[in-house]
Amino acid sequence: MNVREKWWLVFDIVLPLIGLCAYVFVYRANNAPADFIGFVIIGGAMSAYWMNVLWAMGNQLFWEKETGNLALYIMAPTSMMAILLGMALGGMFTTTVRAGSILLIGSLLFDVQFALDSIPLLAVVFMLSLVALYGMGMMFASLFLLLGREGWHLVNLAQEPVFLLSGTFFPIRSLNFWVAAGASIIPLTLALDAIRQLSFSSGREMGFLDVRIEIAILAVLCVLFLIAARASLRHLERLAISEGRLTEARA
Repeated sequence: MNVREKWWLVFDIVLPLIGLCAYVFVYRANNAPADFIGFVIIGGAMSAYWMNVLWAMGNQLFWEKETGNLALYIMAPTSMMAILLGMALGGMFTTTVRAGSILLIGSLLFDVQFALDSIPLLAVVFMLSLVALYGMGMMFASLFLLLGREGWHLVNLAQEPVFLLSGTFFPIRSLNFWVAAGASIIPLTLALDAIRQLSFSSGREMGFLDVRIEIAILAVLCVLFLIAARASLRHLERLAISEGRLTEARA
């Protein structure tokens, strides 16, 4: 078990860093501003949360159904949202270790120079982004379960396109305004933009919206996704109790 966990360090930290190196060398080859390298490192660290939301939260109930544990969760004397909240807290911890390692190693490896503007605002952005992301993950959990194996296709679909639309490896301002505005429904988009604005000297200049506006939008997204997650999980519980089926929605 210990040997396997050591190998997880390679898959969780080393391999993502190799991918980030490609973007860093492209920026250096094109003489991009030094802060762009920091943008890439921040994007790589935050993308770990998006992957955790998709695979560990979005597909969680589907995997539990496949292993025969879902019925136990449905019968448990607590809500499905409380169960997923516990899973989310565990996922946040392990993913934070991964994201922090990527951020630390990447910053030291490429000599990233940070210019922190406001640590309290940075903490608020980070916490709101996690709540919004994992609220979306809870909503995905019930949706992917109802879709069955089709949910796997949605998970794969929601990886690379989201990295593009959220500006994971470049400033979102580079996109068309309306494209960037539409992509803001994904919490990762505004979270990355706000964190970059608060972490680098050129962040404000390259920012999409004012940080306080982005914080307000993230707060709204937190509420919307949590409400949507609660409604979708209640619908899932009703299907389980009244009809005894979990893979198809009512026609």
